[in-house]
Formats: sequence, structure tokens, C-alpha cells
Amino acid sequence: MATLQAPPSVHWHFTELDDRIFQIRGRTFFFIAVLFAVILLVTFIFLYARWVCRYHSLTTFPASVPGVRSSRSPPQQGLDQATINCQSITLYKAAEEVDAAATAAECCICLGVFEDGEKVKILALCHHCFHSECVDQWLRLQSSCPLCRISLRAADNSNNLQMV
Repeated sequence: MATLQAPPSVHWHFTELDDRIFQIRGRTFFFIAVLFAVILLVTFIFLYARWVCRYHSLTTFPASVPGVRSSRSPPQQGLDQATINCQSITLYKAAEEVDAAATAAECCICLGVFEDGEKVKILALCHHCFHSECVDQWLRLQSSCPLCRISLRAADNSNNLQMV
């Protein structure tokens, strides 16, 4: 039968450590210095690029800074007031059917049901109906029908061509 032997215990003290084998000599020191310089250079390039991007965004979009006016206006997305006013306005009259609640028309912007005698604006190209106030606000911001997304700029351009 084999006898079990206890493993030799490690008996050392921090004063017994020999650090003479850990020496930094010529080439090792050179590579450490180059590595440190590269890390430092990459850090400075990163910080400079970040500063340039922030500075560029502030000079490109000065409208985001209060009190500064932009020399370049952003592209207009909505329609001008004259074009909005050219859309026809009528008074809504409900169809006289037995089940009027089932066929009740509503404004898809505010989701309000049209009532008799309300001002309803009918868009020229698609003939969709909306409350006048609702669609005017929409058309100041967007140039398309809120329901079918047809562009109303085409109607504006064709009207200008016919007037000439």
C-alpha cells in the first residue's frame, strides 16, 4: 500500500524575493516608451476629433443656440399660408340615413366627429375632409394629406403653372 506524503510546505518571506532577474534593459525600455507614446497620441487624436465635432455642430446649426440666427434657413416642409388658404372650405352636412351613427365622418387629425354646420376643409387632390383648424396646423408643418400622404405641393405647382 502506498503511503501518503504531505506536500512540502512553501515557506517564503517577502524579503527573500529576488528581483534581480526583473530588469528593464535597452530594447524593453524602448518598446515600453513607444507603446506609451502611441497610447498618448491616440488619446490626444480622439480628444481633438471629439472637440472638432462639437465645434462643427455648433457652427453648422446655430439655430439651436438661443439668440443666434441662422444665415441658412432649414428647408421648408409645410405649405405657405397662401396655399393653405386656397383649399376649399364647406359646411358639413350629415347624410340623412337611418343609421347615421354608423356612417359618421370624423377628422383623422383630432378624431372628432363632424357635426352639422362645422367648417370642413376639403383638400384639392385627394378630396379628404378635415376640420379647418386641424388641417391648417397640419399643413403648416407638413405638405401632404394627413390621411393618404399625397403631396399637396404638386397641386400648388400646377396652380402656379396654370396662372402664368
